[in-house]
Amino acid sequence: MTADGPLRWGILGTGGIARDFATDLAAVPDARLAAVGSRTQEAADAFAARFAATAPGLRAHGSWTDLVHDPDVDAVYVATPHPWHAAAALLAIGAGRHVLVEKPFTMDAAQARQVVAAARAAGVFCMEAMWTRFLPHVRRIRELLAEGALGEVVTVSADHGQWFTADPVHRLFDPALGGGALLDLGIYPVSWASMVLGPPSAVHAVSEPAFTGVDGQTSILLRHPGGAQALLTCTLSSATPRRAWIAGTEGTIDVEPTFYAPAAFTLSRRDGRVERFDSPPEIAAGPGKGLRYQAMEVGLRVRGGELESPLLPLDETVSIMETLDEVRRQIGLIYPDVPSTPR
Repeated sequence: MTADGPLRWGILGTGGIARDFATDLAAVPDARLAAVGSRTQEAADAFAARFAATAPGLRAHGSWTDLVHDPDVDAVYVATPHPWHAAAALLAIGAGRHVLVEKPFTMDAAQARQVVAAARAAGVFCMEAMWTRFLPHVRRIRELLAEGALGEVVTVSADHGQWFTADPVHRLFDPALGGGALLDLGIYPVSWASMVLGPPSAVHAVSEPAFTGVDGQTSILLRHPGGAQALLTCTLSSATPRRAWIAGTEGTIDVEPTFYAPAAFTLSRRDGRVERFDSPPEIAAGPGKGLRYQAMEVGLRVRGGELESPLLPLDETVSIMETLDEVRRQIGLIYPDVPSTPR
């Protein structure tokens, strides 16, 4: 990356979230999609052809190694299935590339610590791609919390449920792909609670398994220092309201569906005043659905010489993985060992 040039991105993976990121990246003026990498040349070529109009000259690599060593790539977006996030991130970090790693950051906290340590040792930027953190409505909520608009926060709630056809080869039901409600859907409510309340002092979880043994529905109660509580739930069996709210001694914030995507919210103050926030219209106008904001955050921090984002510090990402580990321990969710590269 030159001082006045765009941040040049390489995407590692060609699935749905990789396509969403590539679509949104076209809306970031100081970023350019330079390359894509996959396990097969055919998949990489198809991805490059799909985005030829918005990313002219996009190079297609038939291996992860070729992608991370492309000299025209500054930052790598890791968009593989969960079990290979750590391996892919470490490969990119080893090549001296900045990394944005799709959530969940890794399969467990031990892997997360390994990636964080490697990034810090290499002096490259690293961040979890929890895109919700960087959306306009969430930034405004953080400002209101910092201003004390809600007083002392006592309760946080969030749900994330979607309906998936019971298909044993779908990645959401496949244990070898890190399937289940918790890591794919539950990460959003857990990260939401972490953003508002920080790490929990106690974790209580209950779950019902899906037919393949991964968790089909999981609910979590967190206790935080000072007595605040978070009530979180996720399921693969129903399209739940997907709302979130924060209740404090001086007011409440109610985020409309879908809370983790561009959304509106209402602030109701104790004195009766009600204020509404609507997401900026440019999101609805497209392209994409809001993933551009995490790409903008990476560009901002990299240009500033920073190695992580204050909106989602690496230590918090590790803490979130620790919470997920404890939930998994309590509900007995164990994933099979998988090779360090995908099958």
